[in-house]
Amino acid sequence: MQNSEKQIQLMRAMFDAAVKTALPLNCIPAHMPSLPKGRTIIVGAGKASAAMAQVFENNWHAPLEGLVVTRYGHGAICKNIEIVEAAHPVPDGAGTRAAARMLKMLDGLTQDDLIVALISGGGSALLSLPASGISVEDKRAVNKALLKSGAPIGEMNCVRKHLSAIKGGRLAVAAFPARVVTLVISDVPGDDLGSVASGPTVADSTTFAEARQIIAKYEIDVPASVTKHLAEAQDETPKPDDPRLANTKATCIASPQKSLEAAAAIAKASGYEPIILGDAIEGEAREVGIMMAGIAMQAKRFGQPIKTPCAIISGGETTVTVKGNGAGGRNVEFLLSLAIKLGGAEGIHALAGDTDGVDGAREVAGAYITPTSLGEARRLKIDPWASLSKNDAHNFFQSINSQIITGPTLTNVNDFRVILVD
Repeated sequence: MQNSEKQIQLMRAMFDAAVKTALPLNCIPAHMPSLPKGRTIIVGAGKASAAMAQVFENNWHAPLEGLVVTRYGHGAICKNIEIVEAAHPVPDGAGTRAAARMLKMLDGLTQDDLIVALISGGGSALLSLPASGISVEDKRAVNKALLKSGAPIGEMNCVRKHLSAIKGGRLAVAAFPARVVTLVISDVPGDDLGSVASGPTVADSTTFAEARQIIAKYEIDVPASVTKHLAEAQDETPKPDDPRLANTKATCIASPQKSLEAAAAIAKASGYEPIILGDAIEGEAREVGIMMAGIAMQAKRFGQPIKTPCAIISGGETTVTVKGNGAGGRNVEFLLSLAIKLGGAEGIHALAGDTDGVDGAREVAGAYITPTSLGEARRLKIDPWASLSKNDAHNFFQSINSQIITGPTLTNVNDFRVILVD
């Protein structure tokens, strides 16, 4: 029986390299904007926003002020930027109050002032300020339903933007005529900056009509206030040609692809030929697991699409349609499906984790599998198929002691997956 310690250590080193590349300390300093004549106000939202604010403040040699909101447990210490912690993925009152205060901070600005928006994944739930006529409870109910629907992140964000008073470019509109510089740590497929945190400072190309279509597509039962707001379709999000966005600029400073490349370099140095399948892979996590198992077995048996030993690397954001009573978690669901399809094949190991340290609603980044994972589960009288059918992969991997627990990483470039084929 193969000793898997070497492979486990290598996969963890690759995951750590992916995270390190996207840390604010390593990507903020090279993108500092020029000093303004007037005030500098920092705003932001996301799981990495507090760490981004701390690094920005440490590299800014002029007065500044501001407010950013991050997930509970993801805070950082700043002198002049207020850090507010709020709930994710389902919004709470702390996030709503912070968003309202953030908008108020932007009253009365001039073209001499500078707004720096520090945005990362998770900001959509954290920066939750419902549009007029929609209660926090109603917006929270829609968000919960979206998370369970299996809708990809782009569709979820389309709906969120059209139920919000601050997303979809509305924060930048509130700052007009000030200069707005947005620094983004991307966690979305294709690095669409309008989708990261639902693009509070970026023009939005989606419409109320599309939001209605998404609600209908996934048969989401929404409150009457939401139905009314979407039907009336007033206060459309600002589009790319909106003159109020003429003095705005958004830059992606860290991305899934850059993190995958950092992990690939670790694999290469360890004698594994890396192949990056893509940084924007979507779909049901369990279906992606089945597909990836097929690629791994092809490499194992025939040396295609790349000769072994190889490291098959991918990123993106899969989805989990929660039908059982488990906690979901797209990375662990992917891994459990992959393990079942591989059936304990020798020489194949895998790791999957969310680079923010939280997979779904659990404070666990992800997990790993070895050729003995299924055997260990069965020794403990745990049925892998039953765990998968209940969307209960987190408890499955906890039982076999193969979870990846990092704590808050203070960045977020979405999911990281690697399959080592010896």
